[in-house]
Amino acid sequence: MAFELPSLPYAHDALEPHIDARTMEIHHGKHHAGYTANLNAAVSGTALEGQDIESILRSCDMNNKALRNNGGGFYNHNLFWQVMGPNGGGAPEGALAQAIDTAFGSFDGFKEAFSQAAKTQFGSGWAWLCVQADGTLEVCATANQDNPMMPGIGCGGTPILGLDVWEHAYYLNYQNRRPDYVSAFFNVINWAEVSKRFEAAK
Repeated sequence: MAFELPSLPYAHDALEPHIDARTMEIHHGKHHAGYTANLNAAVSGTALEGQDIESILRSCDMNNKALRNNGGGFYNHNLFWQVMGPNGGGAPEGALAQAIDTAFGSFDGFKEAFSQAAKTQFGSGWAWLCVQADGTLEVCATANQDNPMMPGIGCGGTPILGLDVWEHAYYLNYQNRRPDYVSAFFNVINWAEVSKRFEAAK
């Protein structure tokens, strides 16, 4: 079964003014579509064909650049669209809120740590909130399309929130002002989805 580009769970303009419609059209319809097609090409005819993306990432041959880049690109964007929404923003509640307070001291402490990871990731990459095997939370960043589930990344755990800091994710609207884009992201986070992923990862 080939991997398929998922539909966006909202309209292209649903996240405006924080993320503009044209960026969403290009990001989803061109970039994510490209990763999806190239991932299918990378696994076609191999023992990986038919495996789910999580299994592929966890056992990824990190020297296989086509698999590493496109497998990561496919999964990372799948998560990215889901953890945003037009009714996003605010703060998490319940068990996730408690875990964030335990790990970072407060929600503001989390925002500072996550924003710092996103703003200081050199070049292209992602900032992540991950759940460790013991249920604790960690913020980290990865380069390019690397994912915390991949072996040897040094940023482990199950990702439940990710922010794309590749320039294609924000340049039309924010140009070189990545910090402004990072700040805007907090207005569109779908905390209900992140909480659901937190419960599943525990």
